[in-house]
Amino acid sequence: MDEVREDATMKILLLNQCFHPDHVATAQHLTDLALELVKAGHRVTVVASSRGYDNPEVRYPVRETWRGIDIRRIWTPGLGKRAKWRRLVDFAIFWGNATRILLFLPKQDVTVCLTSPPLISTLGTVMALLKGGAVVPWVMDLNPDEAVAAGWLKAGGFVERMLTLIQNWSFRRASRIIALDRFMADRLKAKGVREEVIHIDAPWSHDQAVRYDVAAREAFRAEHGLTGKFVVMYSGNHSPCHPLDVVMAAADEFQSDDRVHFLFAGGGSEFNRVQAFANDRGLKNITCLPYQPMEKLSGSLSAADLHLVVMGDPFVGIVHPCKIYNILTLGIPFLFIGPGASHGSDLALRLNDPAHGRLARNGDVAGIVSLIHDAMALGPRPVNEAAQALGAEFSHSKLCPRLVQVIEQAAARA
Repeated sequence: MDEVREDATMKILLLNQCFHPDHVATAQHLTDLALELVKAGHRVTVVASSRGYDNPEVRYPVRETWRGIDIRRIWTPGLGKRAKWRRLVDFAIFWGNATRILLFLPKQDVTVCLTSPPLISTLGTVMALLKGGAVVPWVMDLNPDEAVAAGWLKAGGFVERMLTLIQNWSFRRASRIIALDRFMADRLKAKGVREEVIHIDAPWSHDQAVRYDVAAREAFRAEHGLTGKFVVMYSGNHSPCHPLDVVMAAADEFQSDDRVHFLFAGGGSEFNRVQAFANDRGLKNITCLPYQPMEKLSGSLSAADLHLVVMGDPFVGIVHPCKIYNILTLGIPFLFIGPGASHGSDLALRLNDPAHGRLARNGDVAGIVSLIHDAMALGPRPVNEAAQALGAEFSHSKLCPRLVQVIEQAAARA
């Protein structure tokens, strides 16, 4: 392990599309990391978008200092996600304006790049080549792999080959690279990233802020007309990586059973599709809510009797089921819908409690309906201490300081 002086103060740049006070998962995790880096004595600069990730109408200050963090925000037109060309224009302008900001920043000891917009680690790598310093990609998702798996890009086509070449170039020059699970690490190694460069750690739970809260659970359920219902919840990003057709079909099967209610909370490109499905089918057993702020997250997540975690078959090693860690921390039963060889299945099998961590395959509507019936028959379950013990392995207090050490070591390696 590379040694780092305990009194060494470094300049660290965090580069991502979203940051505090945005509520999406990457913003929350990057905010946690920034605060931990400041706590460790480092000087932190964040470059992010001035618009809300899920709602471009939300605007944040272009420049501010928040809890010791220097935040520089980038103007984009905020065209939204209704069409791919809109997203491409927003991404291109983000890239251009980020380049302008980074050119005028002083040399950074370490640049930590997330993966939104796609291939942003390449910009961090170019700036490090020009000015010096280490680059640490924190791979929240893999592109263009995700675009190919979703059918947005043709595998082997000219655009895909060029984007892959650019991505691999930046990854192979990383001082360290953070993979979220063993499946993602395998994909990185297949791209030519050296095994000793890869550090595997999942994004931590928000256990420092999220607890099972009986009073908040009941208040949330009362607020949204869920009192007395068996609540099946999908909370988080609604995207093609997490195909929700099977969940919507299951909700349709339960439309005449007023004991069960499906709650979709979050946002993403498929969120409006879920709303449209419920409206078109006249389903009264579906409620859709936006992302919940951190101060309400304990209540909203505690309100579920069964949480859903969904992973599309082609996306193993490309995206990661981050939401499962808060669910484990709360000790609430969950149903993982996805392939058998995946991180979600790994965790359910480690828990080894079929009444708490259930498994189903994509497309198996009848199987999912049956598993929900089984969960309903058991009723609301007491907090599962074994699940909480497993969740503790992915706690903020354990993983966030460890990532700080990896970043410090990257500077030493550079």
